[in-house]
Order: sequence, then structure tokens, then C-alpha cells
Amino acid sequence: MGESPHAVTSLPTARQAGCPFDPPAELIEARRHGPISGFTHPGGKPGWLITGYDLVRSVLADPRFSSRKELMNVVDFELPPAPPGEFLLMDEPQHGRYRKPLVGKFTARRMRLLTERIEQITTDCLDAMEQAGPPADLVTAFAKPVPAIIICELLGVPYEERGSFQAQIETFLNGETGEEELMAAYTATQQYLAHLVAAKRAHPTDDLLSDLTNSDLTAEELQGIALILLSAGFDTTANTLALGTFALLQNPTQLAALRADPALTDRAVEELLRYLSVAKSFMRTALEDVELGGRTIEAGTTVVLSYNTANRDPERFTDPHVLDLRRQDGGHLAFGHGVHQCLGQQLARIELRVALPALLNRFPTLRLAVPAAEVDLRPEIADIHGVKSLPVAWDA
Repeated sequence: MGESPHAVTSLPTARQAGCPFDPPAELIEARRHGPISGFTHPGGKPGWLITGYDLVRSVLADPRFSSRKELMNVVDFELPPAPPGEFLLMDEPQHGRYRKPLVGKFTARRMRLLTERIEQITTDCLDAMEQAGPPADLVTAFAKPVPAIIICELLGVPYEERGSFQAQIETFLNGETGEEELMAAYTATQQYLAHLVAAKRAHPTDDLLSDLTNSDLTAEELQGIALILLSAGFDTTANTLALGTFALLQNPTQLAALRADPALTDRAVEELLRYLSVAKSFMRTALEDVELGGRTIEAGTTVVLSYNTANRDPERFTDPHVLDLRRQDGGHLAFGHGVHQCLGQQLARIELRVALPALLNRFPTLRLAVPAAEVDLRPEIADIHGVKSLPVAWDA
């Protein structure tokens, strides 16, 4: 593989105390030594860590790098292919077959049509939070319910089944569940999705999953697609909303600017997406020898693409570790790039554009109810960065 200017021995690495929004110090240090570093996967396999913006973006757009699960060379045993429908871990043409029927349903125009419903869901959650009074856990009272209700409605999950279904999803996404409980939650979720797909085939309703039952996709494929949409549409937005609120409360000047200027909302959302990068990293495997950043990535080698350091790259962003809601240098990679760029990015943007200002306007005195150092972060092993809970208070 050749020498590396800076080798990272393993991932995940813990974040520095008092720096809940910054990437782990080891990753920042690796970026300082160059955009590509030698890396050892947790399973002991050698690989490369890509921390620079330009290189991460180039790999995401390069068909010589594969997303296929079974090609990920990270452990000392063979991984199985992704289950049917789980297209994030597939290449063309399989990826396109699953993604194409969805593209038209997640356009910016279609998502804008949902704005009124998103506003109503947001208002209902804020009403309940205000009625219960301070203090509150913003995660359970607001950050999770808003995207959870929206994605469940899009997929046609019956109202009375949403609570238990959301609990199952959270169990296998939180990064702390034991293996036995994890498998139980995953199995229960798959069984529920099988039931839901069968129900939509028998009695279609006005929702995305019912629409897909008219395609040539099998029931098993529809289950996989639904699982991808649920996990992506719920977990990332919920954690961006909670962690974003935490970041704003820790940056009162920026918070005051957003409250004073509603026109700043769109730019503020993009900056929070860049600054937080809750979807921390993805992997790709080289299908052939590839020259990258002055290094040779040998065929069969799996690289880790660090989104959070790419979005803090000083060669791409001015003062990258500063939260600046008026930032002019956009183009973050929070939603990825290339053929796998996040399908639901427009939905996530609208949810954040609606929910954040509504929260801040409803509670002008919103503040942390505990010292910032006591806010409990999700474990770094979780795929999505965020907070387990965010205790907040306000003047009732």
C-alpha cells in the first residue's frame, strides 16, 4: 500500500470533551497531514481514510468505486450482498432500478407541497411541549416526532401503529443496542414491513408505498426500500434538528441573527448541515487500481469517506470550524454526491426550514436545562451523530 503521511489506527474515535459538534480530533489531525491517510478497518484490514473535500467528492462520482456491500473489504470474512431493495449498498443497474421509481416522488416541487402538513405537525408538537411545560427533552418532545410522523405518513403507516413501529426503528439505529435485542428489533421491523406491504397491495391508500405496489417490484424489494426510506428519512433529520438546536444555543450571536432575520433560514439550514454532518462517513471499494491524491488505491481496497472532515476542509471552507449562518461558500457534502446523493434531501431541508424557526419563535427564552458538558451524545459507533437527549427549559 505504501507509506502514508498520517495513519489512523481505527474508527470510531471519540470526540473531544466540550466539542460535541467537531469531528474527532484524530480525524482533524489526519486532515491536517493531507486529504488521504493510511487506515486500519476495525476488522484489521488495511484501507484508506479520505478526509479532504475534493477527494471525497471525486470518489463519490467515480464509477471505479463500488457501494456494494459484499465487496466491502473490512473484516476477515465475506459479507453478504445487500438485501433486495436496500439500494444504498448497490451499484448500477440494481441501484437505478430501485431508485428510479422514487426520484419523481421526492422532487423539490412535491416536497414543497408538503409544507403545510409539516407546519401543522410542527405546531402540534410545539403545542404539546408548551402545554407540558418546562423542562423538556427536545429529542423526544420535538426532534424525533416531527420527521417520524412525516415519514410514516408518506409510507402510509397507520396512526395507531406508529408508536411501536418508531420504537423498533430507534432500537436498531441508536448504536447501543446489544446484538440479541438488535436482531429482535430488526426482525420485528421486517415482519411489520412485510405486513404493511401486503396491506398496501390489498387495499392501496394515498401514500408512497401504495404507489410503488403498482410497479414490478416484489414484496421483499418493497420492504427493503421502505426500510431505507424510514431509517434515512427519520434518523438523520431528527439528529440534525436536535444537534442543530444545541449548536445554536451554544452560539447565541448566530441564534440572535436567525431570530432577527427569517430570510436567513435557508442559508442557516445549509450551514448547520455542513457544520454538523450527522451522517459522518460512508465506504467505497476500488474495483480497479486507482490513483488518488498521489496514492494508489489497489483494487479490492475499501476506503472510508469522512463527510464530517470534508465539510470542515480549510481548503474548501473559510474558517471551517466556525458556525457562520451567513456563510457564502456553500456546496457541502452532507447529502453526499453523485448517483447515491440523498434522495430525500429536499424533504429534510423543508422539515428543518419549518421546524427550527417555529421552535425558536415559540420559545424566545429557550435554553439548555443542564450544563453543555452534561448533554449525552450518541456513541461514536452509531452511524448518525447526535444527542441521546437534549434537556431544555424556557420561561413559561
